[in-house]
Amino acid sequence: MQYKSKFQSLQVDELFEAILELETIEECYRFFEDICTINEVKSLAQRLEVAKMLKSKRTYQDIADETGASTATISRVNRALVYGSDGYNIILDRLSDK
Repeated sequence: MQYKSKFQSLQVDELFEAILELETIEECYRFFEDICTINEVKSLAQRLEVAKMLKSKRTYQDIADETGASTATISRVNRALVYGSDGYNIILDRLSDK
């Protein structure tokens, strides 16, 4: 069965196609600086770090202290890890294989 996102659209498809065209970290910085605010990029990076720490069985308090994430953010990321679309798990598994 093919995955169908709740927010799939032509515009979102084009955004993701554009992201898949990025080839280097520098290109990522350039693109995301243009398309997002600094705080948006930092929030995405924080959520990924929270997900890594949750998979490592760190406590909410440790995660909050180390990342500055609120317990609401940590809970939201945890809910996505457990009940979400597996996006975090896919990328974290691939990153751990490197």
